[in-house]
Amino acid sequence: MIGFIIWIIGLILAIKAVLEIMKWNVDGVKKLLVAILVLLTSWIGLAVYYFWGRDNLPQMLK
Repeated sequence: MIGFIIWIIGLILAIKAVLEIMKWNVDGVKKLLVAILVLLTSWIGLAVYYFWGRDNLPQMLK
C-alpha cells in the first residue's frame, strides 16, 4: 500500500514537471524529448529536473 502511494506521488510530480516543460519557449521536439526522459526515469528524472534542470535546461536547449 505504501509503495502504491509513493508511485502515485511520483506520477503526479512527473505530470506537473511535464506541464512546466511544455511551457518553455524552445523547439517542440526538444521539449518532447525532455518530457519523455523525465517520465521514463521516474524519481531520478524528477530529482534532476527539480534540482538542476528547471533553471538550466531552457537555456541549454535554445
